[in-house]
Amino acid sequence: MVARNKTAGKHDEGLLSVDVQIACRESGIPSEDEIRSWVRRAAIMSGRTPVGPADVAVRIVGTDEIRRLNRDYRYQDAATNVLSFPADPIAGLPAEVARILGDIVICAAVVRAEATGQGKPLSDHWCHMVVHGTLHLLGFDHQDQAEATTMEAIEAKILEKQGIADPYSAS
Repeated sequence: MVARNKTAGKHDEGLLSVDVQIACRESGIPSEDEIRSWVRRAAIMSGRTPVGPADVAVRIVGTDEIRRLNRDYRYQDAATNVLSFPADPIAGLPAEVARILGDIVICAAVVRAEATGQGKPLSDHWCHMVVHGTLHLLGFDHQDQAEATTMEAIEAKILEKQGIADPYSAS
């Protein structure tokens, strides 16, 4: 889904390489290092850390691109905050070759609007969206109540370790 750049295969900071692409001009977008850190922390704390080297791409986009992706892949003609596209495993891939986990696409304008509307710090909401998208790449989902409860508890635990309030709590 997301085009990878020439540095995407580098695993100099561990076994999980995170390629960050900024494809819009919104303000308030976290640094590439923050995004990489959030993806890696989510993977480690999820209990489903990939075995061996792995690649993730995170693309920050505007409303037109996220709306098109949401329409084409989820059949919902509206902008949304985050979409995840898990990659299928490649049979026979040598262990030393990085496995592509997938792509996370986040709409900067929607994240900003949600943070403002919910009265939460923009950085906290960004972290939540990155963590949420990463968990989807690792096989978590929220299609039914049991899945949602599990995924939300893991998200809350990861966010708490970063000093961020549980986004699902009633208070």
